[in-house]
Order: sequence, then structure tokens, then C-alpha cells
Amino acid sequence: MATYAQRMDRLGTETAFEVLARAKALEAQGRAILHFEIGEPDFDTPVHIKEAAIQALHDGYTHYGPTPGLPILREAIAEAASKSRGIPVSPEEVIVTPGAKPIMFFTLLAYAQAGDEVIYPNPSFPIYESMIEFVGATPVPIPLLEANGFSFDMERFEASLSPRTKLIILNSPGNPTGGIIPAADLQRIAAAALERQILVLSDEIYGGMHYAGTPASIASLPGMQDLTIILDGFSKLYAMTGWRLGYAVANRSVIEHFTKLMANSASCTASFVQMAGVAALRGPQEPSRRMVAEFRRRREIIVAGMNAIQGVRCATPPGAFYVFPNIRALQRSSAEVASRLLNEAGIACLAGTAFGAYGEGYLRFSYASSEENIRNMLKIFDKFTTDMLL
Repeated sequence: MATYAQRMDRLGTETAFEVLARAKALEAQGRAILHFEIGEPDFDTPVHIKEAAIQALHDGYTHYGPTPGLPILREAIAEAASKSRGIPVSPEEVIVTPGAKPIMFFTLLAYAQAGDEVIYPNPSFPIYESMIEFVGATPVPIPLLEANGFSFDMERFEASLSPRTKLIILNSPGNPTGGIIPAADLQRIAAAALERQILVLSDEIYGGMHYAGTPASIASLPGMQDLTIILDGFSKLYAMTGWRLGYAVANRSVIEHFTKLMANSASCTASFVQMAGVAALRGPQEPSRRMVAEFRRRREIIVAGMNAIQGVRCATPPGAFYVFPNIRALQRSSAEVASRLLNEAGIACLAGTAFGAYGEGYLRFSYASSEENIRNMLKIFDKFTTDMLL
């Protein structure tokens, strides 16, 4: 067998899919499992979006399209981003990709290399750290503080800046905590980026999924639009995870680099899927509003239920559809608790350490699940912790 390149050893993975596979294996053995591990809406894609894709297939959108995306979708994204972020965006400042993950890949492939440092939140989406290491750059994790609404430890952030800092990664609302970066912190981050001319990758995939105020994009702060790459997509707000449709908003130089990377990787994004994206942005928004309202209701149930469990403390997340309860009082590692919850109690969730070392002492539950499942999980979790504390 051929020897693979050593850089493959630096690639990580997503624990959520590993836990899902283990949970499915248990279900195949006849076990009943409550699923709280996967971060995707439990709602179906709105009908008008599916119908647009079907019509696009009939209309011949089955061929190659322009590498950066169909003009009609780039226009729709530019319009939507201009309105939601309060910044002027042209279609030429947009690239469409098969899912939002390629934007992480493209940013790090184009702008980071050996000798560079990349600042990123921890705990956070594990692919950030995986890709930083893959390109040979140095990961510089900044702890997210529960006391600060799971925003950066700002003193640690400012002390971590160096002449080698090439990129800052932000995620607000965030995975796994549901946290939103406070305006004051965002301004301090922007001031540092402007002073040192550091590029910012702002992962805003959970934009529109917020319950307290409106999270600002760092691109909207004075001087920051040209330094910011906005990552967004359709998976969360439009319940389109399987459609694989994402995009970036950035200056034209960035888009040119990303277009080259698209041409060398995926060629283009499926044309009929892009037409579904047009329908999502320009069609009725009520299905998304109803979904977010339901997530808000479930959030209240799961947070109250978690805080009623002995040994568990759970902050109220202002965005996304995750809770990140503190389980340090159980005096067990996050990995042990998550494993035992699955194998002994039939609850699939994720250890906080699946999102980085600073996630120790926490678990992540996705509340993109029915109220019945949430209430059943809380009862079982309560008994589980009581037994563990005896």
C-alpha cells in the first residue's frame, strides 16, 4: 500500500459524526437512543425551496455553472448580506461553495502557512484547529469564558497577538456554546485587527438564530469590511444541511483566490441547488421564523431542566441551538460522562473536549429535537447524575 503524506496525520475529524455512528450501532442492536449529538435542525426544508430545486431540474439546471456561483444567487446573497450586516456588498464580493466548510479550507489554504499563527476560539468547531494544523500553521487557542457569555478571554487574546498572527477566527453565535460575542469585545478585536492589519474569518453560519438582540458582524465595524471574510450558508436557518450550499462574502482579491481554489477542487456548486438558494433568500421567511421561535421555546425547557439537575449548571445560550452545561461537580471527565450517558443511559451528546481542551468540564446538547425527547432526556439525565453523585 502506498505511503500517505505526513500532513494527513494533522487532520482531525468531527466527533459528532463518530458519536452518531456509535449511537446508530447501538440502535441496530435494539437499544433506544435519544439523539442530541448532531447539530442540524430537525425541521424539513421549506416546501417552496424544494419546489424551486425541482423546477430548476426541469428547467435544465443540471450542467456546469460559473465557478464562483450563478449570477442570480450571488446577487441574492449580496442583497441579503447588505441588509443583514448593514454593509454594501456587490455580487463580485460573493463566492458560492458546496457547503460552508470549503470557506474554512480556502481561507487557511490561501492565507496561512508554516511560521504563521492563527488565533481561534476554544472550545469551537473542531475543523478550525484541524485545518490550521493541516496547512502547517500554529494554532493559538483563546479560551471562551462562561463568565463572559462564552466570549474570548480578552486579556489572553490581546496577549496572544504577535508579529506572526496571520488570521483571527470568530464564531458568533457560536458552536458549541451558543454564545454571542459582546459588542465591546468585538470592538477590541476589530481594533487589534485594524492596528496590525490581520485578516478575520467570521463564521456567521448561525446568523438569524438568536434570541437576545442582534449579533453584529465584525465586518460592519468601521474599517473592517475589507479585512473580513464572512462565512455563511443555508444549512441552519433554512434547514438545508444535506443540500450543501454555503458562501463567503469578502473583498474581490479574496474572492479571486477562492475562485482558483474552487476551480481546482469542486469546479462549481450544483446549479439546481443554487436555484433553491435563491428561493430561500428571496422567498417567504416565515418558515425560518417559526423554526427559530420553536428553538427559543425548546431552549427555555432544556435550560430550566438542566439547572434543576443536581451537579449540573447551564447558562442560557443567546444563539444557535445548543446548550453547554457545566458538569464539573460530577468530578468526572467530559469524555467519561458523555460515553457513559450513551452506553448506560441511551443519551447521545458530545463531550466538551470534542471542541477543544478548554471544553473540559462541559457537555454539548443540541436542542434541535422534539420537546418530548428533551423532557425524556432530562428525566434520564437527572437519574444518571443522581446515581453518579451517590
